[in-house]
Amino acid sequence: MAFLGHNLLVPNRQQSKVVVMATSTLETDGRPNRGGRPRDPSRDGVIRAAILRLLAEVGYNALTMDAVAAEAGVGKATIYRRWRTKSDLVVDTIAEMNREETPTPDTGALDEDLRVLLRSLVAAINGPTGAASHSLLSTLPHQPALAEAFRQGPLAQWRTALATVWEQAEARGEVGPGTAHSAVAQAASGLVVQRWLLTGEALDDEYVESVLQTVVLPLARAAART
Repeated sequence: MAFLGHNLLVPNRQQSKVVVMATSTLETDGRPNRGGRPRDPSRDGVIRAAILRLLAEVGYNALTMDAVAAEAGVGKATIYRRWRTKSDLVVDTIAEMNREETPTPDTGALDEDLRVLLRSLVAAINGPTGAASHSLLSTLPHQPALAEAFRQGPLAQWRTALATVWEQAEARGEVGPGTAHSAVAQAASGLVVQRWLLTGEALDDEYVESVLQTVVLPLARAAART
């Protein structure tokens, strides 16, 4: 028994080799390393862009890992080193959507902050992320992980950015307390999203200006007087 205990507590050379081999199969983030060349982070953006294009073209159900590899111009091993399943791949891509497209303007004036933010939202909707998002809408009710990624990713980013703009306006005294979380604040993005999803009419800077000048800013001024 003493001999057995000694072997467990003080590994010999052969045991040390086993320990080294076992620990070397783990990446720094704790996920198993399948061997081969190390992951190249510079390809992540290229792959995610390919995923967005394919989601817009064929939708979630028809998307395959092989198609993503072909669209991105990388080997299948490159895809599988990053994601084990199609669900993992799309969830991760959704979580990263709009991260670089969502500004946090602070120009010193509510109207200009909203103008910058809503124009950015329109640009995102009219771009690859908007097309991919539209194709996923019918899938989300049947894929809880995707729906949660959508809520915690792009939706949360835009909600936070809009709330920040209104809170800054409250701090400057441009609008009354509580406006940031009122229907007035929600009207700005609500009208843009409604036009995108329901009417199919053009979304552009001219429409943003119309929303601001005829609806949002008049409501904000009226709320400030009450």
